[in-house]
Amino acid sequence: MSLFWYLLVMAGVTYLIRMLPLTLLQKKIQNRRLRSFLFYVPYACLAAMTFPAILSATESPISAFAALVVAVAVGFAGRGLVTVAACACVTVFVVERLLTLL
Repeated sequence: MSLFWYLLVMAGVTYLIRMLPLTLLQKKIQNRRLRSFLFYVPYACLAAMTFPAILSATESPISAFAALVVAVAVGFAGRGLVTVAACACVTVFVVERLLTLL
């Protein structure tokens, strides 16, 4: 199978996934539980994709876990995304340096 057919099938599947909900669900969803579920799906997918990458992105899992804890704490404190990311990066940097000294 040529690369063209792979790309064509991939484009078709992607289009169908995005088009079907718009055509099948014309009315507003009245079920409160279903609306709540659909509201949190993007966050759950994002967490499922990024969480493993967070723990494997550094040289040491210890620094990754420390950065995760700091990021969650700063996020729960109500800080913005840039502040959370900066605190996590600084934590990784400091912990990695401390681990090289030990």
